[in-house]
Amino acid sequence: MHSYNIIEKGSPLNKAKNALILVHGRGATAHDILSLAAIFTDETWYIAAPQATNYIWYPYSFMAPVEQNEPWLSSAIDILHKLLQNIQENLPADNIYLMGFSQGACLTAEVAARFARRYGGVVSFTGGLIGSELQLENYKGHFNGTSIYLSNGNNDPHIPLSRSFETQLQLKRMGANLELDIFPDRPHTIIEQELEKAKTLIFKR
Repeated sequence: MHSYNIIEKGSPLNKAKNALILVHGRGATAHDILSLAAIFTDETWYIAAPQATNYIWYPYSFMAPVEQNEPWLSSAIDILHKLLQNIQENLPADNIYLMGFSQGACLTAEVAARFARRYGGVVSFTGGLIGSELQLENYKGHFNGTSIYLSNGNNDPHIPLSRSFETQLQLKRMGANLELDIFPDRPHTIIEQELEKAKTLIFKR
């Protein structure tokens, strides 16, 4: 199971104006994804990046049947939910931003959808909602206009474009103000255009 191992930087939470949760991808670390924080935040932000056990949030593809990824998937969701709850003891949800890449982007989208409310913003760099089919019974809340940015390549080896479109449709149904970008021939990475779009669309910087 995952332990509650959160790498922090920036302002102390009890003094911060906003918070950013960064979720790393398969085989990466919390320290890796923390490097994105400087693009989107300043010294007034609390930044938190949870670390997955063995650098993997769940063992199989995000498109596998959910039961194949258990109990790791539920453990990962619980870690992020606990982090959200802890931050909300100091900041309202609309001052909290969520961001992830690849496996972390899938987990970010899933947690945002399962605990939907008006967040500051959500960024899923090459990710989508989790499961061989969407488990709509898990998505009961409403985003109330939360700005969400999704991105993908047109032929990504890990995230089918069809799931990007399914995720877009579902999150819009839940009241998200969502934009999806598809980049032709883009490798499985985050490119400058995605960073700039997230910076202006979500962080208004």
